[in-house]
Amino acid sequence: MEGLEGAIGVDDDWLDWLDGDGFDGAGAAAAAGELAAENDASVTGFAPYTAAGFPGYQVEIQTNYTVGDSIIPGTEGMRANADAAAVIKPRCDFDVPEDPKDVVELDCDGELLDIDPEDFDLDDLPDASVLFSVQLAE
Repeated sequence: MEGLEGAIGVDDDWLDWLDGDGFDGAGAAAAAGELAAENDASVTGFAPYTAAGFPGYQVEIQTNYTVGDSIIPGTEGMRANADAAAVIKPRCDFDVPEDPKDVVELDCDGELLDIDPEDFDLDDLPDASVLFSVQLAE
């Protein structure tokens, strides 16, 4: 969300952030790596992904351990692989102001929030989970 803070008041396209356009993937890549590590796995692939017009990411992982003893001969040294894709969907509706420096009122699933580009502090924003949802796409 720091990118949003840097864009407000400087970049006339800051409203694109509220539609989910503006994420660079660095935070998502780090989160994917942390989740994989918690499951004794490693990220082997990470790429931008789009589904139904929503931006997202596709991640591939591989376990750090082998299958081990198995009733299937020849699989003892194999590792499990998995992949998934998720999209980021905005939860907020808003009217685009004529002047990007005007206050924008967001309706985030019934929670109203004003963003004033002239007096903006990133700490005034709610958690990203209020602004966006992440959903598995495949």
